[in-house]
Amino acid sequence: QVPLVESGGGLVQPGGSLRLSCAVSGSTLEHYAIGWFRQAPGKEREGVSCISSSDGSTYYADSVKGRFTISRDSAKNTVYLQMNSLEPEDTAVYYCATGWGSYYCLPSEYDYWGQGTQVTVSI
Repeated sequence: QVPLVESGGGLVQPGGSLRLSCAVSGSTLEHYAIGWFRQAPGKEREGVSCISSSDGSTYYADSVKGRFTISRDSAKNTVYLQMNSLEPEDTAVYYCATGWGSYYCLPSEYDYWGQGTQVTVSI
């Protein structure tokens, strides 16, 4: 379940792309859901995208659907979040987490969290 190590954040112009990575322990992807969450100043932490351990089914927040893609590579023990067509509203600290996880990708369903990586979308 732990640790989780995030990377890939940075500064990008509107319309650009970033790919976030979350390295997890060897058995995590086999037994737990993995989620990407974000928190911007003045806002509550929200679920961005989650993926199940059983069948790989995915959830996307309405605000990112069609722009972001979550994926996993069990051989590399890594979960990715590909972010395309980035908007200033996507600026936040992004966290990966593991937990029992329902389809609805709620922060309360996740127990173990990474350190976060900053994503800034600005001209």
